[in-house]
Amino acid sequence: MQRFTGKVAIVTGASRGIGLAAARRIVAEGGRAVITARKPEPLEKAVAELGGPDHALGIAGKAHDAAHRDEVVRRTLETFGRIDVLVNNTGTNPVFDAVVNVDPAAMAKIFEINVIAAASWVSAAYHAWMKEHGGAVVNVASLAGQHPSPGIGVYGASKAALINLTEQLAYELAPAIRVNAVAPAVVKTTFATALYADNEEEVTKGYPLGRLGDPADIAAAIAYLASDDASWVTGQTHTLDGGRTLGAGVE
Repeated sequence: MQRFTGKVAIVTGASRGIGLAAARRIVAEGGRAVITARKPEPLEKAVAELGGPDHALGIAGKAHDAAHRDEVVRRTLETFGRIDVLVNNTGTNPVFDAVVNVDPAAMAKIFEINVIAAASWVSAAYHAWMKEHGGAVVNVASLAGQHPSPGIGVYGASKAALINLTEQLAYELAPAIRVNAVAPAVVKTTFATALYADNEEEVTKGYPLGRLGDPADIAAAIAYLASDDASWVTGQTHTLDGGRTLGAGVE
């Protein structure tokens, strides 16, 4: 399939993991990708993997930095001439503790990156291109945003806010712009290593499909929601959990 021929996507947090997998899928289906991450060296490697400057552009910076967002949008339009898809993948979770023990400053930073930055990226893409030409947005939320998740409760609360934000934006920006989200369970990425690395076999027992997620699993859903195959889908959160929430639900 070549669902993204002639289209351009901005994918945040895409030097590795889910973000890179999403960019890889979009490029494989004929599109071009502008990818962001904090460090330039991994971005350079990711761009090379995606086929070089004819297919991808990497711009280093912090997702919650307004100047970085402006630069990404400007250079995307200068280089590729359009912004058809935005994938908000950047996220952070620097604490593992009960909510009542989390420092308010850490809590504010989690919400700044996981929620406010996502809304700001949509706003930037909207005013620069999508308001006039339309487009699709996919936010990467989490299963933790749909159920209590001991130890990562603040992260889960931020992802619950992102899910609600997805619905709000979908309502406000229809019909020209579709906004959806994916909510993965544990995916084997560097970001999620602490959740499975020491006891993967035990963790996997809770998944009826017998394995944890792979970034490519999430990328496939992102590509669907960003493509015209989902032209009648907006405001939805696609749960991707290998059957984890069947039966007893999330522990």
